[in-house]
Amino acid sequence: MGARQAAGLAARHLTPRCPDLIDAAAGIPVSEARDSQILLSFDAPPLPGDVPERLPSPFAPGPPVRLARIAAEALQQRLRLEQARWEELWRPGGGKMFGVLVVAAAPGRWASLCAFSGMLGGAWTVEGFVPPVFDPEARAAFLPTGEAELAEMGRRHAELTEQCARLALSPQGRESELRRLEAHRREVSHLRAERSRALWQQLSTVFTVPNARGEQRSMSALFAPRPPPGGAGDCAAPKLLACAYRHGWKPLALAEFWWGATPLGGGRQSGAYYPACDNKCGTVLPFMLEGLEVDPAPARPAPSLEEGAVRVLHEDATLLVVDKPHGLPSIPGRHSPGRDSVLIRLLERFPDLTSAHFIHALEPEVSGLQVIARDTTTQAALQRQLARAEAEHRHVAWVDGLLPHEQGRIDLPLRGTTSGALEALANPRHGKQALTDWRATQSSEARTRVLLWPRTRHAMQLRIHAAHPSGMGLPIVGDARFGVEDTRLMLHAEGLGFTHPTSGERREFSSPAPF
Repeated sequence: MGARQAAGLAARHLTPRCPDLIDAAAGIPVSEARDSQILLSFDAPPLPGDVPERLPSPFAPGPPVRLARIAAEALQQRLRLEQARWEELWRPGGGKMFGVLVVAAAPGRWASLCAFSGMLGGAWTVEGFVPPVFDPEARAAFLPTGEAELAEMGRRHAELTEQCARLALSPQGRESELRRLEAHRREVSHLRAERSRALWQQLSTVFTVPNARGEQRSMSALFAPRPPPGGAGDCAAPKLLACAYRHGWKPLALAEFWWGATPLGGGRQSGAYYPACDNKCGTVLPFMLEGLEVDPAPARPAPSLEEGAVRVLHEDATLLVVDKPHGLPSIPGRHSPGRDSVLIRLLERFPDLTSAHFIHALEPEVSGLQVIARDTTTQAALQRQLARAEAEHRHVAWVDGLLPHEQGRIDLPLRGTTSGALEALANPRHGKQALTDWRATQSSEARTRVLLWPRTRHAMQLRIHAAHPSGMGLPIVGDARFGVEDTRLMLHAEGLGFTHPTSGERREFSSPAPF
């Protein structure tokens, strides 16, 4: 069905109405319908065969059933009419997922609920869309206090960082005073991280989701023993189902589609339908669907890198080469040893691994190749190769701007900390040598694609060298720390080459960038 036909179908079968009219027609109490914010009701009953015998699986790929398409096209038509209001959706990286759920609101009465993922226009609750799943009152009981505490600790941390930077740059900088301030800053950082984790645990405990049987389960219980990922339960599908259950309406057909600018990393087109995500909804929705007659989810192939899998490209008795997805830490933090990470995911298969075996721990925001030693001899040999530039770890990135030269070397010593203002992170006097070679390979009107070869190993070296005025002077696209936040950090470790310490064979590995 073409877009014009579908839009016409939507116009014939779904009509915007005020909540009071829908309440009267469906026999639903006015207060309930206002809470759920239904704005679209079917003027005519669905055609024979349009109502599926059971709810199609939210994880099924391809276009949704006709009943859901009618509702989705009506919402898309409304979004087109309100495009000026939601102009942010069409900014780079501003698009998001929307969803509709057709429900049997009462005998012989059908209606459509609308939802968006996360927030829209900086708000959780927007007229015409169902509310979030979480209980705002439960959050309000502790979240503002917790956020205020985090803000105060963040302010204190920034203050200490600035003091450390000034002292480090001062010709009369006192080493003992600097060490004292650094220790205090690390303590504040640790306390803030602990408070943040405790607050997130509290949030995930009071964030409960229902299922069709009337049961409730907290987000923390659903994802145990790992902490829930950020945004779990905030996608469109969980919001729609929770609203339907709250009012006793039977879910009939669901559709989710992307609307707005295509993500910078690709993979989404405005108006196209997509199945529910596996990372978050893959855990939340199976529980929420219990008690409903639902088509079985299609058999899924082995998870791809884009879906969050850690791919093992090579394994032998001495080392591993893996392909890490964006958003996943290499190793768990010191204060959260059970946090989801490359190490935690590999332990079941390789129980001998520890964080010390990681030759180069990529930052969570960075995707791509990394090598992991399985014994100290291999570890030392690989580290020597990297130090002598006998091993290569090639990255690719988009930087935000145009470069005046095609290639170069950045020799900018770094202080060994990632806290503080950008200019303070590089310090010729107190910093350690940091070298990065680069070459531009492509440019657009406002961005440049570059290859990067870190010749030394420092935390955030490539990001600092790219953004610092004494480096490229152009932050990597999507770098929320040194540039502008986007759908992801456009930095990927695409090439890895080294001489195998045991066999003496030269090994080369590659991973195409997902952007």
